[in-house]
Parts: sequence; structure tokens; C-alpha cells
Amino acid sequence: MSTVNGGISYWYANEGIPAPREPLPGDATADVCIVGGGYTGLWTAYYLKKAVPFLNITVLEGKFCGYGASGRNGGWLYNGIAGRDRYAKLHGHDAAVRLQQAMNDTVTEVITTAAAENIDADIHHGGVLEVAYTPAQLARLKHFHATEIAFGEKERVFRGARETADRIRVTGAVGSTWTPHGARLHPVKLLKGLAAAVESLGVTIHESTPVTEIKPKHAVTPYGTVRAPYILRCTEGFTAGLKGQRRAWLPMNSSMIVTDPLPQRVWDTIGWDGRETLGDMAHAYMYAQRTADDRIALGGRGVPYRYGSRAAHINDTARTRPATIEALREILIRFFPTTAGVPIAHAWSGVLGVPRDWCSTVTLDRSTGIGWAGGYVGSGVATANLAARTLRDLIQQDSGQGGPTDLTTLPWVNHKVRKWEPEPFRWLGVQGMYAAYRTADRREASGRTTETDPLARAADRIAGRH
Repeated sequence: MSTVNGGISYWYANEGIPAPREPLPGDATADVCIVGGGYTGLWTAYYLKKAVPFLNITVLEGKFCGYGASGRNGGWLYNGIAGRDRYAKLHGHDAAVRLQQAMNDTVTEVITTAAAENIDADIHHGGVLEVAYTPAQLARLKHFHATEIAFGEKERVFRGARETADRIRVTGAVGSTWTPHGARLHPVKLLKGLAAAVESLGVTIHESTPVTEIKPKHAVTPYGTVRAPYILRCTEGFTAGLKGQRRAWLPMNSSMIVTDPLPQRVWDTIGWDGRETLGDMAHAYMYAQRTADDRIALGGRGVPYRYGSRAAHINDTARTRPATIEALREILIRFFPTTAGVPIAHAWSGVLGVPRDWCSTVTLDRSTGIGWAGGYVGSGVATANLAARTLRDLIQQDSGQGGPTDLTTLPWVNHKVRKWEPEPFRWLGVQGMYAAYRTADRREASGRTTETDPLARAADRIAGRH
């Protein structure tokens, strides 16, 4: 059987494209207009409507809900948040610890809310296991483990080679770190259930309604303009397509493959009975899950960035280069050699939003009523939920319906970051960065050093990640 390449994602092939919702019929008004029908936009609509039931909330989506990263991701609901270390430098360690605790709690929040709304999203609360299989990776893993504990993760567990193999038999794994603050899920099942819950609350969703420009109190589309006191930009990797936003967040490409269901004899060689989400400590890292129907879904970087921030092209086709599919297959077989004969059922790609300083942010400009959240750098499944609850609190505070809360005082709120460089410097920088990371991974794979390769350290500095 040949590999399906493109077509949004395996998750949509498995679950089916939803019936289309009507586009915006013309000019309209609302109390809150949310641009983007992914996790951030739908969670924000959900929590706002729950908090203030009389609000008139409209969601505008360019294609259909979950067309972007929310329908293409690896199904990692976990407590990672982009930019925590930087926030610790800017606002102090304690502020960053509060942010981390909020992310830990967010994993439980999504799980309990999905259950309360009867959303069956194949959620399995098995935690997150991240492995090392070179001496340099092991050194980074130990540092990472110690750092997470310093930021309040007392439940985190370090495992040696034998203990790691008892959980998942990754070939050559010399150690791992595990946190309970993570779960595997089916991204589209969560998305569809959330959209249905939002509509049942009385929120209006218009699909096939691309927003071309956001102005104070105006969301402009080809079919009309929605006027509202609050306009919330929840567009993540598509942000560069809005007028004036091309250099705000870089649309970074990520690609995935999913296998056919694995026979039990193969699972007997792998283990993975706990169904943890699985990652590694490589610079060009991978991410994987064991799906509810016993496939392995695995992702990583392919072509990292398209010249001129062309996110739409990647998402329209979702096709993945054969070389990238083969590279991901090689990672799969390198981790689990007994999967060598297992067919790859589906491959796809999508984009995620990356700010210049790699820090996720939530903002409400009180002078204009324009708010936004995103820049999740691949950690959006959980972070979008925390961002949505924070936007809810910021709007309630601004409108006089509430005061400051624990969420509105977190250090990522109203964080400002400079724009990305113009082309061709943007393209050259990203291509060079990932070339350096891949070269560093190859050098470290030789096993001759326990030190992180200097090329990777240089790439981190140039990228603004440290």
C-alpha cells in the first residue's frame, strides 16, 4: 500500500472533514470577534462564553476549524512552554515557576474539561518520556531534568538505561526523564468536540471567511467587516498572512508520518504499554505517540521554512517531500528496528508560529481592544488552553467585570518582542540554523564527546533561543 501524502493530516483522514459552516453573510457586530478557529480561538470562545453568557461572540475561520496546526499536530498535551527560561531572566525565577505551575495545571484542565463536555479525544494520561541515546544527549538530559525540578516539577523522574527499557525499548537509549504532566490525544477529535461545545453555548462560527486585516474594533474579510470592541488574533502560524504581520511570527514547518497499526509481535519488542508521549534530546528533535489504534505517529522538521513566510502553501497541500518522509522513517527505525517492515500509512505537514525570541505570549492592547495569543513554537496543544483562559481574564479585567487574577499577572502577559528580519536574511538564518542543528546531531552521534556540539550552541545564540 502506498503512503498517502498530504490531504490535511492523518487525523482528518481518520476522523473525517466536518460539514462546512456558513461563511460570514455580510457586515456584522459582536462583543468579541475571534480570528482563527483553532485551539486558541475555540478555547477562548469557550471560556469567555462560560464566564459571561450574555456576550455576543463571533469566530471567523479562513478555511474550517482545525485546518491549521490544531488539526495537524502530534497530539502532545504536555506542560512545556516556549520562553520560560527567558521569562525567568526578565521577571525572576519565582515568576517563571508560577508560569510553569500554570502549565502543569493546564494539562489537567484540558483533560477534565474534555470529560465534562463529553469529548472523547482518545486521551491517555501517560505522561511524557524524553530519551537520550548519545553521551552529549545524556548530559543535556540530566541538565534538563535538574532544571525542570528547579522550576517546581517535584514529580519528575529520571531513569537509567535499564529503567527506560522497562517503559519503552528505544534502541541505544542510555537514560530518560519522565513527567506525569502530559497526555496523548487525537487532535481532531478534541478540536471537533470543542467546536461543538462552543456552538452549543451560543457562539457563532463562520468558516471559509479569511480575515485579511485586523484594525481596532474591525476584522475585515472579503464578505464584510465584523465590528467589535475586542478583536482577538488567534492565528498562530498563519499570522504572517495578515496585513502588516509578515514579520511578526515566523511560520515554521513541521512534518509527520503515521504507520499502519503495528501487530502485537512488534509491540512485544517495543513495550510502550504506558502510552507516554515520546521525545528525544536531539537538536533537530522528534516527537511521537502510540495512537489509540496502535499506530506510531512521529514528527520532526522537514523543510523548516518557506521563503517569504508562505504558510498557506504548506497548509493547502500538506504534502511532504519524499526525502523528509524517508528521514522520519529512518528515525522510526533507528528508535524501533522491528518497525522496518511496517508501512507508512500517511504523511503530512503544517506550520507553527515562532516569535523572534522563541517566547509564547498573550497580549491585550487596552488602547485598541486588539488581543492576541500564540508563538507556541510547537507546544500549542496545552499552551493554547492557558492562553485562552488568560485572554478571558484580561478582557474581563479591561471591561470592568473583574480584576487582576493569577493568570493576568503571569510573566508572558503583554510580552513584547521585535520582528523577524526581512528577506532574504530570514530565510538564510532559518536554513542555516537547522543545517547547524543537523550537523551537530550527526557529530554527537559519534559518541566521542559528552559536550553539546559548538555548532548547536552557536545556532541557539543566533536564533535567539538563549
